[in-house]
Amino acid sequence: MRAACCEATVLSHEVVQEDIRLLRVHWPDAEHAPHAGQFFTLRSWPAEEGPFLSRPISVHKWEPETLTVEFLYQVIGEGTQKLATLKPGDTFQLTGPMGNGFDIPTLAAQYKKIAVVGGGIGTAPMYQVARELAAAGVKPDVFFGFRDKPYCMEEYRSIANLVKVSTDTGAVGFHGFVTQLYDPADYDVVLVCGPTVMMKNAARLCAEKGTKCLVSLEKKMACGIGACLGCTCETKSGEGKSVCKNGPVFDAAEVF
Repeated sequence: MRAACCEATVLSHEVVQEDIRLLRVHWPDAEHAPHAGQFFTLRSWPAEEGPFLSRPISVHKWEPETLTVEFLYQVIGEGTQKLATLKPGDTFQLTGPMGNGFDIPTLAAQYKKIAVVGGGIGTAPMYQVARELAAAGVKPDVFFGFRDKPYCMEEYRSIANLVKVSTDTGAVGFHGFVTQLYDPADYDVVLVCGPTVMMKNAARLCAEKGTKCLVSLEKKMACGIGACLGCTCETKSGEGKSVCKNGPVFDAAEVF
């Protein structure tokens, strides 16, 4: 399905932490409904103003009944700083959904023991992943790692079988790496999103235990549809694939 470009309306915009925002918007195109692991590109500034590129942000939560989509994002650059100024009632350009996300129906049908692993702002798309898995009859075990203070964890209690948290500082939960919270051997498949070094480590540990691992990659994107090849990643076979079109979800054995 091709992506749609619409004027979305801001419903709410919360400050979750100093640099973390939760943006909830009305998405007017019911025919283009996102699923777990997909993303949209957001642009709230005129074409003649910088930055030149829209900002790709993953779907944190999708509510088909009310046509609302939530984006949990980190304010780290010029584009996200401009997005952070959006207020309820404002409209902006939203294009999507884009990319190949997690195939939840297939995962839920094939596997019964599923771990959902996230690190930092990489936890953002994993909420919709856990929701869709729970709705399909497979409540996952959730393992998240943060630098200091966890955020947006409350709603996982009702959709996850188990929730564990680690922090780099030891302020909350386990003091250490998120990959120390679980044993891949206990699971049929591990779904991961976060910093590249964390995903590589998770992929390595899964490979050692013979557990399937799927990773959601992040790269700077231009077109978002695989035309410009700006977000190409090299696979183990040597073939280049676009993170935006072929991904962002890949079998870890293919890319790490």
